[in-house]
Amino acid sequence: MPSTRQVSGARAERRVRIHYRLRGYRVLAANVRAGGNELDVVVRRGRRLVFCEVKMRSGPMFGDPWEAVGREKERRLRRAAEVFLARNRALAELDVAFEVAAVRGRRIERVPL
Repeated sequence: MPSTRQVSGARAERRVRIHYRLRGYRVLAANVRAGGNELDVVVRRGRRLVFCEVKMRSGPMFGDPWEAVGREKERRLRRAAEVFLARNRALAELDVAFEVAAVRGRRIERVPL
């Protein structure tokens, strides 16, 4: 049985996927393992391919979602993206971007890495 945190995280990731779809992106992958790490959301719109790390905080006492993505997490995200692109060579020529989507209550804020 999944924990409350896992359920909340899955709900946040689902909201982020909807957020991207409403903005014209196509979801290519979600919660996929690559290079020993997980990619939360991979989306594409035209020639833009985005690898997105989703972070959620239930309140201000738990810190800012951006704080949860340090250098090591960014390194793992980039490594996973490399493996994903190696497996999906047709996507390798696209313009790659990395973003963090912070879910705060009803709001979703996206920031480039």
